[in-house]
Amino acid sequence: MLKVGLTGGIGSGKSEVSRRLASRGAVVIDADKIAREVVEPGTGGLARIVEIFGTEVLREDGALNREKLGSIVFADSGKLASLNGIVHPLVGARVEELQHQADESAIVVYDVPLLAENDLAPMYDVVVVVDAADEVRLARLVGIRGMSEQDARARIAAQADREDRLKIADLVVPNEGSLEDLGARVDEVWAELSARAAARRPR
Repeated sequence: MLKVGLTGGIGSGKSEVSRRLASRGAVVIDADKIAREVVEPGTGGLARIVEIFGTEVLREDGALNREKLGSIVFADSGKLASLNGIVHPLVGARVEELQHQADESAIVVYDVPLLAENDLAPMYDVVVVVDAADEVRLARLVGIRGMSEQDARARIAAQADREDRLKIADLVVPNEGSLEDLGARVDEVWAELSARAAARRPR
């Protein structure tokens, strides 16, 4: 099994790269998706969040209001640490479960937004970083996701800076151009990952 850590700052296009790797045969374990699952209504994760942050972080239907919670924690590093203390262990346990279900010869791509921030690079055989300039990412967050500029800047600032992410990269996927450019680079990365996976298999 080849364990690949895939990361990139918010707005870099990491999710698009993740989708494209999955379509080429990677087993993708999406930490963000799991992070949503572990705080769904009825879970212990959501109960603990309400215990700490109060019922104002819930929608009327009892689901987590992620935007409301985000606006609270991204403005306060202590509250962000409290939230991470609840969610990260739950995500870690689920990731382990999914990893055990994957085939032994699989290329498993872990889509991990905070890989650099949490010093997780040593856990992976290869780290792939999706890279785009902060201003490009800001324009995407405001123009495509509809965030306010202030909120978008706060989220970018709450993550590792671009240089810190690039320092841990084994492979870089630049993503400031067209989807065709991105597709071509993903093809190259997939070929490299496949070669590395093949080299690990017993002969």
